[in-house]
Amino acid sequence: MEEPDDAYIIKSNPIVLRCKAMPAMQIFFKCNGEWVHQNEHVSEESMDETTGLKIREVFINVTRQQVEDFHGPEDYWCQCVAWSHLGTSKSRKASVRIAYLRKNFEQDPQGKEVPIEGMIVLHCRPPEGVPAAEVEWLKNEEPIDSNLDENIDTRADHNLIIRQARLSDSGNYTCMAANIVAKRRSMSATVVVYVNGGWSSWTEWSNCNARCGRGWQKRSRTCTNPAPLNGGAFCEGMSVQKITCTSLCPVDGNWEVWSEWSVCSPECEHLRVRECIAPPPRNGGKYCEGLSQESENCTEGLCIQDIENASDIALYSGLGAAVIAVAVLVVGVTLYRRSQSEYGVDVIDSSALTGGFQTFNFKTVRQGNSLLLNSSMQPDLTVSRTYSGPICLQDPMDKELMTESSLFNPLSDIKVKVHSSFMVSLGVTERAEYHGKAHSGTFPHGNNRAFGTIQARNKATYIQNLSSISTQSELKTTAIFGHLGGRLVVPNTGVSLLIPHGAIPEESSWEIYLAINQRESSLQPEGTDVLLGPEVTCGPSDVSVSTPFALTIPHCAEVNSEHWSIHLKKRTQQGKWEEVMSVEEETTSCYCLLDPYACHILLNSFGTYALIGEPISDCAVRQLKVAVFGCLSCNSLDYNLRVYCMDNTPCSFQEVVLDERLQGGQLLEEPKLLHFKGNTFSLQISVLDIPPFLWRIKPFTACQEVPFSRVWCSNQKPLHCAFSLERYTPATTQLSCKICVRQVKGHEQILQIQTSILESERESITFFAHDDSNFPAQMGAKAFKIPYSIRQRICATFDTPNAKGKDWQMLAQKNSISRNLSYFATQSSPSAVILDLWEARHQHDGDLDSLACALEEIGRTHSKISDITETEIEEPDFNYSRQNGL
Repeated sequence: MEEPDDAYIIKSNPIVLRCKAMPAMQIFFKCNGEWVHQNEHVSEESMDETTGLKIREVFINVTRQQVEDFHGPEDYWCQCVAWSHLGTSKSRKASVRIAYLRKNFEQDPQGKEVPIEGMIVLHCRPPEGVPAAEVEWLKNEEPIDSNLDENIDTRADHNLIIRQARLSDSGNYTCMAANIVAKRRSMSATVVVYVNGGWSSWTEWSNCNARCGRGWQKRSRTCTNPAPLNGGAFCEGMSVQKITCTSLCPVDGNWEVWSEWSVCSPECEHLRVRECIAPPPRNGGKYCEGLSQESENCTEGLCIQDIENASDIALYSGLGAAVIAVAVLVVGVTLYRRSQSEYGVDVIDSSALTGGFQTFNFKTVRQGNSLLLNSSMQPDLTVSRTYSGPICLQDPMDKELMTESSLFNPLSDIKVKVHSSFMVSLGVTERAEYHGKAHSGTFPHGNNRAFGTIQARNKATYIQNLSSISTQSELKTTAIFGHLGGRLVVPNTGVSLLIPHGAIPEESSWEIYLAINQRESSLQPEGTDVLLGPEVTCGPSDVSVSTPFALTIPHCAEVNSEHWSIHLKKRTQQGKWEEVMSVEEETTSCYCLLDPYACHILLNSFGTYALIGEPISDCAVRQLKVAVFGCLSCNSLDYNLRVYCMDNTPCSFQEVVLDERLQGGQLLEEPKLLHFKGNTFSLQISVLDIPPFLWRIKPFTACQEVPFSRVWCSNQKPLHCAFSLERYTPATTQLSCKICVRQVKGHEQILQIQTSILESERESITFFAHDDSNFPAQMGAKAFKIPYSIRQRICATFDTPNAKGKDWQMLAQKNSISRNLSYFATQSSPSAVILDLWEARHQHDGDLDSLACALEEIGRTHSKISDITETEIEEPDFNYSRQNGL
């Protein structure tokens, strides 16, 4: 009634073979020619309701070990044998095999570049497996159904065949093999369908360029039928043809001699005429200038005619009187204006000044662009006003006001005065005050990272001009520290080193340095691994501290443990790199705390360290900063736009600023943040909305594409794309366009460029740095936000174990430190190390109130630190903290 079926053992799960017969007194299984023991059979009996005969059903289990232990010429097999009073019956042999699927494909598909309408064949040989694997093809991670597209065939021996390639067939193809055990993916093969360029039809021949004699005329064609795509070949041949031509020279006309005077007419006049026929104008020549007819009195003024109507005399008399009156009025007005000219007038017709002066349009500064103070960019008023003449600032204070974000806002009491020299100056009556809010910078920033804000002039601190930034090849800071500790900062890079109090033995002084390697890094990440921040060296390497020091390194990863696996590596004395720890790892040798924009590391030994990120999924995001620079003072018609895509770390941005200073570049727009995913899609940079009649860009250069591997594996080196623009005339001084930076199928940013080009003046960029630019090294109590006496009280309170759990572990939890607490347990004072980590994270904001709130929540203190510190106000170290706004 039922025979055993072929079966596959998956992993270590046994399979069940069953056999059913009627009528049967006994049923036994025989495997590989040997009877299976009776105890291994499971038997069930039932009665056939129709015939009343007995039905017997038997089951046995076959394990993976039994199949592996069998060594025979054929597969492991079993059959059942049934007995009854009628005789014996045997079932078919059922084979039992162990199912598997190997990892590696016997043949991976290979990428191709094919012309449009060409044939594409992608070969795939799946891994060996039992049962044999079935193959499915994916395009850009989407399954391909050959039943829906007659142009695609996937039936021929697992291969993918596209009969006629289309542009839409470009993409990443993956071969997927699967059986009952597992699924395997092949390496992706990139298929690019390209289009070779073709010439359009020739235009009509132009007119001969020579008005007279030999010249040339031309015709042109463009490579747009079709235009080359995806790396296709450009058209071969000439795009312009010229031939010679000859134009008939124009002949200007000339008068013949005058005719004889005619007889004297009743009106006492005679005439004479002439014609333009000596020669007549030909081939576009000029007609004769002058009159073709001439008349004069022929009685020497003695001719008198009767006046028919006396009213004509009155008419002529009135006209004469009116002419005389108008003349007298004009003379009077002229004399009056001359008498008043020495005093000047408030408002005049600007049309009198249009000769020799350019027009300046003033508009308000775009909101949210406070980091970009470009005095060459004209602001935009709510009500547009135009003044003719050179702009003259009254004194240096006015020049300073020009750099404020509230420039001409409001623009009150403006007057235009015209002097005898016709020079126009722009002034403000009674030293008009300029008011307006300063807009904070919009650079990406986190808890411990900001590029600074524009403050009002009386509040501005630590403004550093681009020309003052160091250009040395290695960013390095050195200072001598003692037992009191201190802080070492590499200015404007986000890299810092905190030496805790007591880390250096008493009566000892060490010269400690902190440097960023700007040369080619010796750390070469493997595969898709990424160097997330600068390579930082601190030393000297031959000393060790008694208390862990805190090293802060900025990074460019969007922190997410599901997408990134971040590791800390250290360079050995032999120059090799070894892994210290994973950020998520539990260890007592060191500690890593990952903030959104920086990693704070607690270490006991100096050396060279770097952060490496391993993307776990395609959703891993690398944060890139996009900045646009240009030459605002160019002496030719060419103008260069340089677009940089760099890691979103302060040191990468500073490196670009240094390079641009050497090239004379200027920041044109506030940098923006681009989220670049590790999904193998490339980066596209394009220039849009160029004014068509003022500017032009070289053909086929308005869009540039950067491969994914170059962006992802840039190894801290900024990407640079240059665009060359050309003005049609030197009179063009305004540039307005858009820079679009996007990842294919990803994030997009658009930078609006609107700037003014000055031919004779080069404007400098104002670069806003951290407060640490003026304090690269701080020694002793000045380096710490928490006064030392309060720090000792906190440590004495929380280092003591407490039955209610209100100890240093609660302090760590309230400060968002919940991982790898075993590291702090091994320290002599866990609370001190937690506070050192707090100092490293809050070196810029010094948020003591948040720490006080954490202490109050624990219940160990009843007042804020700010209240406690009022009792410590006489201490010099806290005085310094209050001076810094803490």
